[in-house]
Amino acid sequence: MSTSAPAPDRQTMNGKPVLFRPAKTVLNMDSGFKEKLLCDGPTFSLGDACTYSCSFCFVVAMMAKAGYMPKGRRHIDMVVRRENALKILHSQLLTNPGKGKPRQPKYNDPNDQRVVYSSPLVDCAGNMDLVRETVEACVLILLLTNWHIRLLSKSNLLPKLAALLVNHTPSQAWRSDVRRRMIFGVSTGTLDDSQAAAFEKGCAKPSKRFESLHWLQDEGFRTFGMICPSLPQRDYSGWAAEMHCALRGHNCEHIWAEVMNVRGQSLSNTVSALHHAGYEWQASALQRVSEDPAAWEDYARQTFLAHAQYHHNQPERLRFLQYVTPKTLDWWKSHAASGAILLGAAAHA
Repeated sequence: MSTSAPAPDRQTMNGKPVLFRPAKTVLNMDSGFKEKLLCDGPTFSLGDACTYSCSFCFVVAMMAKAGYMPKGRRHIDMVVRRENALKILHSQLLTNPGKGKPRQPKYNDPNDQRVVYSSPLVDCAGNMDLVRETVEACVLILLLTNWHIRLLSKSNLLPKLAALLVNHTPSQAWRSDVRRRMIFGVSTGTLDDSQAAAFEKGCAKPSKRFESLHWLQDEGFRTFGMICPSLPQRDYSGWAAEMHCALRGHNCEHIWAEVMNVRGQSLSNTVSALHHAGYEWQASALQRVSEDPAAWEDYARQTFLAHAQYHHNQPERLRFLQYVTPKTLDWWKSHAASGAILLGAAAHA
């Protein structure tokens, strides 16, 4: 079921050394990303460390105790890929009936049209080798299940990925199925190419990401937006208006948004990156809200309300991700109908 020749085993990718690690799974059938409404439970990850080096990356903290990292290497300095990822995914999508019996698709119920998301850990389109690998993974899922596939990227290569998928089989039925079941989205919290470069090392410029999203929309593909991480703003309403316009929000099925997912050193690293690049107001504003829970809450609420004003007619399209505390729970719960998604222990209590 391979779509093309496998991606070559490269020693470096995007300037980073590559580590292939043994893995038992690619598909996670019960991911926490279901809570964020990005999927209906399943996710798939073909690696554990991506080609980019974002200061706010939460995967660094998640993988802090991973035992496979070479001595003296930091997670963010490596590209970590899973050995035989496509074979593992193929196996996970099939039954295991026992010796001598043929394996069958495990999730081929036509009524099972769950959304599977990629990727919780790595960018699915960091370069063309990874684009081709993601295409092969998507083909397996499209052929062996009836799931829909949501892909999120900070690259501008999703149009190439979509084109490879559409052209995989010279059949109108296949092309229609790809357009029906694939959902493409780009992620950025800023419209400023230079500002993004300060804390999203190696990623495509936001302007190029928007161009790629517009191409997908113009070609009739399903799309969504992901506005994060969002820094404190001088003018929240004006920034939200520009972001909504840049995403062509009316053409997106949903728009996710978030302030900053703080894990490990993600916040302090982002403050430092902004200072280093000369964005003193943004760095100071982010530092200030990080030191004052009331200021952080105000920053989150203003960000949410700025986005919500563009979705008052269709609030179900906005999915604003917010980790709540016992003190803030009631306010966010009162705005759930306007698109607030409550996360964290307090939301579950």
